[in-house]
Amino acid sequence: LSGVPRELRAFQYLLANAIPGDPRHVLSTFDRWSQRCEHLSCVGPVKGQLLERLLCERAPRTVLELGTYCGYGTVLMAAAMPPGARLYTVEPEPRHAAVAEKVIRLAGFDEEKVSSRAGRAPGVHRGWLPHPPSVPVQVELIVGPSAEVIPRLRERHGLQRADFVFMDHWKRCYLRDLRLLEEHGLLAEGATVLADNVVFPGAPRFLQYARSCGRYRCRVHRASLEY
Repeated sequence: LSGVPRELRAFQYLLANAIPGDPRHVLSTFDRWSQRCEHLSCVGPVKGQLLERLLCERAPRTVLELGTYCGYGTVLMAAAMPPGARLYTVEPEPRHAAVAEKVIRLAGFDEEKVSSRAGRAPGVHRGWLPHPPSVPVQVELIVGPSAEVIPRLRERHGLQRADFVFMDHWKRCYLRDLRLLEEHGLLAEGATVLADNVVFPGAPRFLQYARSCGRYRCRVHRASLEY
């Protein structure tokens, strides 16, 4: 095709075809690209419905996403969250984070530019991406490995406790990161942890721990692959 990464090609398609400031149209345009052009490992419309339903049922004030990738799940969740809520999303790959930032802006979650805060750690890009006034949800994109970011979430990013956690990054990191969230007291009482692809490609150690530790009530939601 070209020397342009497929994630950036997808964004170029969004830029040409999606309605700026309309999160749902941005997502449906993303779906068209993945179905007709190149597969991207995004949440997709089927799993997206489950994610939206859980967010609507629980109305979390603070959400943590591990694995931003291109920003599809970020946009979907931000659009489904209640007014005044905050979404923190963590992406280890700077190249993917750069695309995600553009997608988040295109969807209407940033009216001007990402503002940097003084005193940030080297290698961690952060900024508040304000949602349009009608739905004032705030999104913060943090670039860095989850194992390094999670211990600093409270001190450097102001996340006290998450009501809802969505894991969609490396499956081998699920258990480690859940334990880190527990260790640093970052899970609110009654918090929901939703982890994608725990059966295939699978996260058996994560599942075993969640089912046996006595801290969680577990449910497996069956779903098809993204596209």
